[in-house]
Amino acid sequence: EVQLVESGGGLVQAGGSLRLSCTASGFDFRAHTMSWIRQAPGKGPEWVSTIYNTIQEPDYTRSVKGRFTISTDNAGNTLFLQMNSLKTEDTGVYYCSTRPDCSSGSCGPGTQVTVSS
Repeated sequence: EVQLVESGGGLVQAGGSLRLSCTASGFDFRAHTMSWIRQAPGKGPEWVSTIYNTIQEPDYTRSVKGRFTISTDNAGNTLFLQMNSLKTEDTGVYYCSTRPDCSSGSCGPGTQVTVSS
């Protein structure tokens, strides 16, 4: 059974940083493309970033490019999202997924990120 558990969220001032983690189990993590998705209050889910299980460079949505970095610790089955220069519009619940969305229940329970002005 695929299990994903996000952590690392919290309250931070604008301009600050957070590092999100996603612990994966129940599948071959190293063989999977992994993504982060977020959902802001009152809005639909938004794809944030994808890291590939190939030499392809990660992809980022335009609004976070240059500020967020996605990475993995394959030995530990963990996905990370380093978030720097946070903005109030980055506020939301962040999910990790084996897909570029949360379809078919592919996301974990999420972790709340709140950026204050």
